[in-house]
Amino acid sequence: MNAKAAILTVFLLFAIANAADICNLKVSELMECKLAATPPSPTPPSSACCKALSHADLKCLCKFMDSPPLPDIDPKLAKELPGKLVRFDHLRGKVVDD
Repeated sequence: MNAKAAILTVFLLFAIANAADICNLKVSELMECKLAATPPSPTPPSSACCKALSHADLKCLCKFMDSPPLPDIDPKLAKELPGKLVRFDHLRGKVVDD
């Protein structure tokens, strides 16, 4: 493991331990999208992923994705997620199809 990856791993562990926000998302919310950004067969984003990303700072996430690689996450797949999201209706607490 190179030094940058080790530093990022320590940062992520610290963030998880302290429930810190990353780009307006808790780490647990960010992890809702992991399967949709993990090769070789990413799943469609779940409604929980869509809900989480609906209040994320997407510019921040793009910069975060450009940092040292995250374990199992494909930055290219992660950056494609916003275009794959369905609309989440916060008032009804569910995904809407319109």
